[in-house]
Amino acid sequence: MKRAIPVVVLSIAGLVPVWRYEPSIGGGTTTEAAPAPSASSSSGGSSSGTVVKGTTVNTEKGPVEVQVTFDGEKITAVKLLQQPNHPQTTAAVPKLVAETLEAQSADIDTVSGATITSEAYKESLQAAIDKNAKSASASSPSPSASASAASASRTIDGSALNTEKGPVQVQVTFEGDKITAVKMLQQPNHPQTTAAVPKLVAETLEAQSADIDTVSGATITSEAYKESLQAAIDAKG
Repeated sequence: MKRAIPVVVLSIAGLVPVWRYEPSIGGGTTTEAAPAPSASSSSGGSSSGTVVKGTTVNTEKGPVEVQVTFDGEKITAVKLLQQPNHPQTTAAVPKLVAETLEAQSADIDTVSGATITSEAYKESLQAAIDKNAKSASASSPSPSASASAASASRTIDGSALNTEKGPVQVQVTFEGDKITAVKMLQQPNHPQTTAAVPKLVAETLEAQSADIDTVSGATITSEAYKESLQAAIDAKG
């Protein structure tokens, strides 16, 4: 019985190396870091469509330049190609982009604490919007001399007018000589303007001209609307 003890001990000792070097079945967990987003860009919506760069605006904080993606005339995404390397700018950009996608124009509020960047952003954004509008106008087919083409739908942008309330610009759709639709490309961000625009458009479609009444409480916007509308009518010829 005493001789059996060493045998058992040796047997156990012989298994120790096996346990120590047995490979792990499950293995370890490997975590791959996702690529960090670029600190100089912020975007919203889809990235497909027509991509247009705005002007580069130099500010005391640094250069600001936007890149806008359009689906027709709709703004689907905005990306900052250049922006000041500053925490307030970094915090402001997502707000500016969100407001742009909602307003579908450069008529948005500045972000508190980032006024300089906000103003430069809006200037670069407006430049991109103007470029897209000109490109769309230039690429539209020339009117044909045929009778059928004479009655084809045409969309013409009126002049952009700066008022003390904000910019005003209309876009008019014609079927032949008939005004079939009016769209605001730019308008003041004000409750009275928002309430006045449907009335102005309805009067335009009824009168088929810019000879319409101003809307009470929105006189400045009404006058600018009629001037931009007349410019579109004159441009149609």
